[in-house]
Amino acid sequence: MDLNECLPAHLPTLFWCWLQRKIRAAGLSVDFMWEAIAGMLAGLLAFYLILLIALWLYARRHPETVSIAEAFRLLPDLIRVIRRMAADKTAPRSVKIKLALLLVYLLSPVDLVPDFIPIIGQADDVIIVALVLRSVIRSAGVHLLHRHWPGNATGLSLIEKLAGIDARAAQRNEHH
Repeated sequence: MDLNECLPAHLPTLFWCWLQRKIRAAGLSVDFMWEAIAGMLAGLLAFYLILLIALWLYARRHPETVSIAEAFRLLPDLIRVIRRMAADKTAPRSVKIKLALLLVYLLSPVDLVPDFIPIIGQADDVIIVALVLRSVIRSAGVHLLHRHWPGNATGLSLIEKLAGIDARAAQRNEHH
């Protein structure tokens, strides 16, 4: 099939003609392309389902995680502390990258799990924040969080709870 046969046409039609020509030139059938696309979509769907199951299992196994209502009250302070920790010159580069990606995710209108899915639809952001904060604190130490926390002590204790930090252990480490 010659591209001139597709003219006059709009861009998707031209792309389709070009793709068919390339597939035939490679000695493959157009059916092979559809099978490959279907296989990729099935793989992405399977990965997404596994991710949903993992988030659901995490939420069930960690009931001590901060509630959705508490997380929404903390959101402004949380965004500020993430931004401040990411800008901290003493923080390791890996920590800055994790925090920057978390900030982009939190500010993005796209959600990993749509909010209309019961329980995990609202909990995915909280779980992702918890996992990233745990990783950041393991890498950089709890002092980074304490130094940049803009809110009150109650909010800080909720963030520590979210990140899986024992408040008494954090205070002991802070004084040493």
